[in-house]
Amino acid sequence: MTDLYDEHPELRPVNVDAARYPSLVGRGVLITGGGSGIGAGLVEAFCAQGARVGFVELSTDFAQATVDAVESATGNRPAYATVDLRDIDALKAAVADLRVKTGPFSVLVNNAGNDDRVPAMDVTPDYWDERFQTNLRHHFFAAQAVQGDMIAQGGGSIINMGSNSWMQGAPGLIAYTTAKSAVQGMTKSLAREWGVHRIRVNSIVPGWILTERQVVRAKAIYQDKFDDYLTRQCLKEFLLPPDVARMALWLAADDSRLVTSQSFIVDGGVV
Repeated sequence: MTDLYDEHPELRPVNVDAARYPSLVGRGVLITGGGSGIGAGLVEAFCAQGARVGFVELSTDFAQATVDAVESATGNRPAYATVDLRDIDALKAAVADLRVKTGPFSVLVNNAGNDDRVPAMDVTPDYWDERFQTNLRHHFFAAQAVQGDMIAQGGGSIINMGSNSWMQGAPGLIAYTTAKSAVQGMTKSLAREWGVHRIRVNSIVPGWILTERQVVRAKAIYQDKFDDYLTRQCLKEFLLPPDVARMALWLAADDSRLVTSQSFIVDGGVV
């Protein structure tokens, strides 16, 4: 985001003395969609804590760029696998491959998704199904793929990424908002069913996080009027990937050991 920071210095991340979580040191962490945006921020945050991080990403170029940037920033080199998460067999194979490189997983962050806009009357059955494959289905099957690791280690933490867009009834996103609303139900059911294994399942519900992709979109849709969006927030400060990552770190660490079946909204007070 270097060029964007030059153009919009107000979007530069605020330096925060982030908490350190000793329980995350050496812990196996799997992150989906870790090659860019919120996902890349998650990879960096967990690597900075000393975790053993593996992530999956659709784009090899994005994945390699994240690996190099994170290693430079933290000295901790994450592993990655390139996979289309709509292919569940390929997802399971990627998890198995990363397990060899990082060891068993005790944390899963289901981050990957895509919020492309399509008017409701243009939605086809194929598009609807594809959006659910992109934004919901892989959450569940990634959880299935790491459940055995977590049971063997005496517990774990699964963090599902939601969105406050469904709480606002955002237009043009009907398939996305429907899938994201289902994340909350899936989170609660998995927390209830797997709690006996000390597997905690929670969700993070972000607002408009200004990743590079979202800033580019804002220029096209909102004519660069970032301040207009701030009027909807209680806290008049732009949300950035580290704001989500800090919540994820706490939910993954032992500090939140009895927190499960909950959804944590990180949106500056929009909803």
